[in-house]
Amino acid sequence: MARYLRWAALGATAALLATGCSGGSSDDGGDGKGASAGARPSDGSPATAALPASLTGQKLDWGRCRSTADDSAPGGEWRCASLKVPLDWSKPEGKTIDLALVRAASRAKGDKRVGSLLFNFGGPGGSGVSTLPSYGSAFSTLRDSYDLVSWDPRGVSRSEGVRCRDDKEIQAAESLDSTPDTAAEERAYFQDAEDFGKGCEKSAGSLLAHVSTTDTARDMDLMRQVLGDTRMHYFGISYGTELGGVYAHLFPKNVGRLILDAVVDPSADTVGHAKNQARGFQRALEDYLKSTGQDPKRGSAKIADLLDRIDSDPLPTSDGRELTQSLAVIGVVLPLYSEQSWPALTSALEAAERGDGSELLSLADSYNERDPSGNYGTTTHSQRVISCLDDKQRPTAEETKKLLPEFEKISPVFGDFLGWDTAGWCHDWPVAGQFDTPEVSAPGAAPILLVGNTGDPATPYEGAREMADELGKGVGVLLTWKGEGHGAYGSGSDCVDAAVDAYLLKGTVPKDGTVCS
Repeated sequence: MARYLRWAALGATAALLATGCSGGSSDDGGDGKGASAGARPSDGSPATAALPASLTGQKLDWGRCRSTADDSAPGGEWRCASLKVPLDWSKPEGKTIDLALVRAASRAKGDKRVGSLLFNFGGPGGSGVSTLPSYGSAFSTLRDSYDLVSWDPRGVSRSEGVRCRDDKEIQAAESLDSTPDTAAEERAYFQDAEDFGKGCEKSAGSLLAHVSTTDTARDMDLMRQVLGDTRMHYFGISYGTELGGVYAHLFPKNVGRLILDAVVDPSADTVGHAKNQARGFQRALEDYLKSTGQDPKRGSAKIADLLDRIDSDPLPTSDGRELTQSLAVIGVVLPLYSEQSWPALTSALEAAERGDGSELLSLADSYNERDPSGNYGTTTHSQRVISCLDDKQRPTAEETKKLLPEFEKISPVFGDFLGWDTAGWCHDWPVAGQFDTPEVSAPGAAPILLVGNTGDPATPYEGAREMADELGKGVGVLLTWKGEGHGAYGSGSDCVDAAVDAYLLKGTVPKDGTVCS
């Protein structure tokens, strides 16, 4: 999946349990003053003040949601609306599309209300309209100062969501070998990638060229204006951290209180991200193996051997489907996102060693959003159209083959899969990619709090340091948690939760370099 490959996940939502380190200075982004709605993006694009009144003057009609966590409850706290945004931001008076929003109003009254707090849970491709209500209790404290708001970004779910193939085609593709061993397997692998791209083009039409991270960042700034906020207050997780960084670059003077948790490395290109993730997942796997009393090197070799055997001879499962090597790898990956899921990985690996692939298949199905009836979600479809529009770098099969030994050295378990993914994910994509790496420098922006988890598998800790450096001196403030899993807030650290809450609720910026253990 280019930017985050196949295993970037949808953010830290699986690790959020609910909800806190030292305080520092207070930022100036919480009073709702000082940033002009007409601030000019630093890339030279048109100032938002020049947008037509039909966009900036929209009144959101908050009503009953079609499907959220408390839909059936009378007087439920979640309300939904739609926002019109330009299909093509270079033509703001042209065709528009509708974005789906969800909100739980703040409990605060008068001056105690800071504004709206936007959430993006990652992917790219995750549905905020579905996710925020599901995890609303984890952010309950923040409603003391904010309306909690999220949305489905363009190309996602209720916002012109893209579906590139049907359920039968998705299941059929799961039988393909994602680490081709023969010329025939390689042809099938790349043909499937080409077919997927054609399906996306047929589904999305002209939208396919307008679902980039930059497009969504501009949508966010219009959203800010329509919500009535002078400053952008934002909580980005996983891919949402890149989106937050791009927003800060385009609109530095509009930055209020931004939290970036499970931070993506903005300095890495497609291959660089794949190597980062190979390191991250291998590190998490070794931490898991140590927790079970196993030698990490021997344990990794044992799992790699199991996957090789499944490649040659897929395992039977209780529902009649076979566990292929590709599905088995996803089944191993998913529990690494949260330390609480490690026992499930132990059970699934033990069952697989006995010749039963049911538990690993169940884990893979959960990741792939497959329900018991065989219906699949489309998060990965949206993820692919967004990341392939973002990414210029498209390694060829031959280039990838030369890189495989390095990937295998980084991770004997995940290296091959992530290596091949760099070539297959955006192979023969219908539209060109926009950049090698995103621009996130944000001179003049208010302090942005970055939370890096040393055991994060999908967005390794080193990325938080890179983001802090690229945002610029005095802007990126790094808070480190010595923990496990994808994301930090709500994952069991009172120190992290207290620091984040103090920043968002009081504007207190922790000292750069603060460590929570």
